[in-house]
Amino acid sequence: MAARRLKRFIALLSSLAFALVIALAVVSFVPRAFGYMPFAVLSGSMEPELPVGSMVFVRQVEPADIAVGDNATFYRSDGAVVTHQVYEIDPAAQMIGTQGIANKNADGSIMHDAEQTPFSRVIGTVSFRVPYLGFVNAYCTTMPGLLVVVAVLALLITASIVLDRMVPDEPAGKHARVHERERRS
Repeated sequence: MAARRLKRFIALLSSLAFALVIALAVVSFVPRAFGYMPFAVLSGSMEPELPVGSMVFVRQVEPADIAVGDNATFYRSDGAVVTHQVYEIDPAAQMIGTQGIANKNADGSIMHDAEQTPFSRVIGTVSFRVPYLGFVNAYCTTMPGLLVVVAVLALLITASIVLDRMVPDEPAGKHARVHERERRS
């Protein structure tokens, strides 16, 4: 009896793990088919609008279509990808000025980023975000995270196979009992 419950529990965990992997794949890859690029929010510079751990989905736009107040994702001069709010656009110089809304000066005003961003380094603007998905993505895209996911899935599959061989299936109710009695006679 306990073995059957364990078997059902392992089957449930396996189904949930499989569903989670499928859901993560869908959330990560389907938006790409529609032109959105996912990026994990790893710092608090845009809180509370873009909380740490969120996944932002960025759509490529022409720099001329960016407006003051948009959240733009761009490459900094050191190559890091950043998402900050646009506070200024200089079409003549083809530059945007950005700021992390949580970065404050001593007087409490929002601190502008140290350098302007050329239009050529703009990736796009944020279209939507999914809270907490950035944490999962950031972890699962590291080697230890990937190994943990693979190990958990392998363990669940192995446990499911072993329990299937060791524990007989539970009868399917009244009809199974009647069929069992008929086989014995």
